[in-house]
Amino acid sequence: MAKPDSRISRALRSVRHSLFSVLLLAGCPSLTRAVAQDRHEFTAVHMGVPVRIVMYAPDTASARGAARAAFARIAALENIMSDYRPRSELRLLAEQPREWVPVSPELLAVLNRAVEIARLTGGAFDPTVGPLVALWREARRAGRLPDKAALARARERVGWMLLSVDVERRQVRLAVDSMQLDLGGIAKGFILQEALTALRAHGVSTALVEAGGDVVAGDAPPGQLGWEIEVAGADDEVTARARILSNSTIATSGATEQFVEIDGVRYSHVIDPRTGLGVTGSHVVTVIASDGALADAVATAAGVLGPGSAAMLSGRFPGMVLGFRVPVP
Repeated sequence: MAKPDSRISRALRSVRHSLFSVLLLAGCPSLTRAVAQDRHEFTAVHMGVPVRIVMYAPDTASARGAARAAFARIAALENIMSDYRPRSELRLLAEQPREWVPVSPELLAVLNRAVEIARLTGGAFDPTVGPLVALWREARRAGRLPDKAALARARERVGWMLLSVDVERRQVRLAVDSMQLDLGGIAKGFILQEALTALRAHGVSTALVEAGGDVVAGDAPPGQLGWEIEVAGADDEVTARARILSNSTIATSGATEQFVEIDGVRYSHVIDPRTGLGVTGSHVVTVIASDGALADAVATAAGVLGPGSAAMLSGRFPGMVLGFRVPVP
């Protein structure tokens, strides 16, 4: 973890990500000095990216203890939800198709939320998309579209209605063999939200957790209305909300760096479950919502559905702010 930075008035460094950049501003020094809390920052690599925690705490020891707890929570959730780790709970679940399998409270919560959002987005967000993701990763490496027969076989194992979640009995069932769950469109938001919960459990509620451009914010910094986050190219509504962010989250979906061009068409790394191929739209979507899992999953769905879905998604997820933009080349 990085050493705390005591220069409260300094703007935090810009965070570059394939989808957008944010600038986190630390606040006005004349106001923060009047409060018996100091700003601290810590960074560790999790989920394949640097995870940064910015917090206000009464002393360094308290800040370090809270940060350790948050990073430990992130690491534990990675072991549950990773689709890369062969012994993760998510991967082991796929080895028991057609059976009701007891799962951890954390995996149960994410899968239940994933099915709910899949239903409300008409399957544009789909946690069962793993077979198509694996096929598309191979296609991106090879620089050619997947074989049509292989694509058809993969699509037979995809569909959010093939995933059943029994909350009361705390168990999950995969309806067909060789299904592969992929929580890439929801897990990061959920995990960052849980990291903030861990900080709060250690007495730190004024905090912000950021990874790969996604941001989960707690209480506003001392003397401020919220954490000031600049989303490059965002519309007025997103800009206004992002500049006073507190107890809410920001997530994005789109392709400005993670893409492949095949036969003159640019395909995103984000899969359209309806086609099994990468999304071809050039838009980037930003979602501000009440919690990380919701923002993450809706951003994925909106990226698949495109700008024409804005009114529908806003109606189905009240209180959410949704904005589309086309990045400047």
